[in-house]
Amino acid sequence: QVQLVESGGGLVQAGGSLRLSCAASGRTFSDYHMGWFRQAPGKAREFVARISRSGSVKSYADSVKGRFTISKDNAKNTVYLQINSLKVEDTAVYYCAAARSSLWPAVGAEEYDYWGQGTQVTVSE
Repeated sequence: QVQLVESGGGLVQAGGSLRLSCAASGRTFSDYHMGWFRQAPGKAREFVARISRSGSVKSYADSVKGRFTISKDNAKNTVYLQINSLKVEDTAVYYCAAARSSLWPAVGAEEYDYWGQGTQVTVSE
C-alpha cells in the first residue's frame, strides 16, 4: 500500500504557473505508475496526465498538452505536475493517484488504486 499527499496548490492569476507535488510513502514508489486527475465543482473527475513507473513514458489530456508537464523522482518518492499558462478553466481540485498493476494504465480513474486527498488550484482572471 502507498500513501499519497499532494501539495503546491493555491490561487494564481491566469497565465501564471504552479508546481504541484505528490509525496508517497509506504511501498516502493518505483513500483507504481502515477497519474494526476482533477475535479472541478459539479463535474466528474478527469484525467490530466500519467507517467510510467520508470518515468520514461508520459501522456497528457489534450486540454493540457503543451502546458502541463508530469515528472517523477523515484529517489524522492515524489511525482510532480508543472502547470504553466494557467487558464480559469484549470480551476479544480487536483489529485495524484498510483496504479499498482504492471500494465500501463488507461486514463480512467478506475485504473488507479490509491489516491491523495487533493490540492485546490484556483485561477483568477
